[in-house]
Amino acid sequence: MKNILLIPDSFKGTMSSEQICTIMDRAIKRHFPEAKVTGIPVADGGEGSVDAFLQAVGGEKKFLTVQGPFGTPMEAFYGIIKGNTAVIEMAACAGLPLVGDDLQPDKTTTFGVGQLMLDAVKNGCKNIIVGLGGSATNDAGCGSAAACGIIFKDAQGKAFVPTGGTLAQVASIDLSKLDTRLKEVTITSMCDIDNPFHGKTGAAYIFAPQKGADMAMVQSLDTNMQALAKIIERDCGLDVQALGGSGAAGGMGGGMAAFFKSQLQMGIETVLETVGFDTLLEKADLVLTGEGKIDGQSLRGKVVIGVARRAKKANVPVIAVVGDIGDDVEGAYEEGVSAIFSINRLAVDFKIAKKRAQEDMEKTIDNLMRFIKRMGL
Repeated sequence: MKNILLIPDSFKGTMSSEQICTIMDRAIKRHFPEAKVTGIPVADGGEGSVDAFLQAVGGEKKFLTVQGPFGTPMEAFYGIIKGNTAVIEMAACAGLPLVGDDLQPDKTTTFGVGQLMLDAVKNGCKNIIVGLGGSATNDAGCGSAAACGIIFKDAQGKAFVPTGGTLAQVASIDLSKLDTRLKEVTITSMCDIDNPFHGKTGAAYIFAPQKGADMAMVQSLDTNMQALAKIIERDCGLDVQALGGSGAAGGMGGGMAAFFKSQLQMGIETVLETVGFDTLLEKADLVLTGEGKIDGQSLRGKVVIGVARRAKKANVPVIAVVGDIGDDVEGAYEEGVSAIFSINRLAVDFKIAKKRAQEDMEKTIDNLMRFIKRMGL
């Protein structure tokens, strides 16, 4: 066993992807000290995505003052990798933890995200990856668009920066003033959900309650999203409601596509392309991946399956090390997963299991390596 790739998702609320990579590496080296072990922490677009990319491929972290979720100045950051690719977490300046108990998705803005994008192109970036996750907003990305020069006007022709509560006041959208530097870059938005822009499964109904909206506000926000969608289709030429994932991050998925012509892409696909995973597979003997729970939902293209599909093409075995295993995982084997193992060594409540998760992870990998070593693989 000479070359092993580690690319696990985090175990939500238990272990980060980075922690898991460290644990796996330690257990592997105990039995295969000469093995080359490459850890690739997975970034899903939410908090920690910048650090995950920086650890995976190296780079630098940029700090600057931008507008926070309520428009007040705050220090935020983004990463630059490979010299000319910026990685931005929209949650870095528009995230839910930043508002504390002041939950008002009708008033929060993504303006700061646009400021981060502008700083990235000012620093010569030709590619921008924007992680859509953990937002406190429901402004459909209008704030970020306004920061980058796009003009929103009301019925009286007055320019303003829309928030979730004022989206219905948008009477026109002028794309002509978009900063020209952004027209020359490739923008990819990491988006792991397929919710539409509005409606019962859209941004407001599904996600606004966790941002503080009661039912009356949810209905109002959704009505506003419907109104904005019509203006976007007329002025931007895109039917955002028909775009899967347009409801991500309070509708920012749709906004990124409409205002910046951004491609919406599953987070794992963005990670695999960015780190050159297919090239790494050429010399790999084994891939270890995993997630907190693998079940039928995982087959929609989450981390384990995204990794397995590519490894299958390269004929590299994939072992998924997970917390829980659902009853409907047979399809994972067809996608390229060679075997699935749970780290749960005892039948205990999650509150207890999470406290021993790191230890159980290390023992599980240790067991696997013992078996592989005994088989002479």
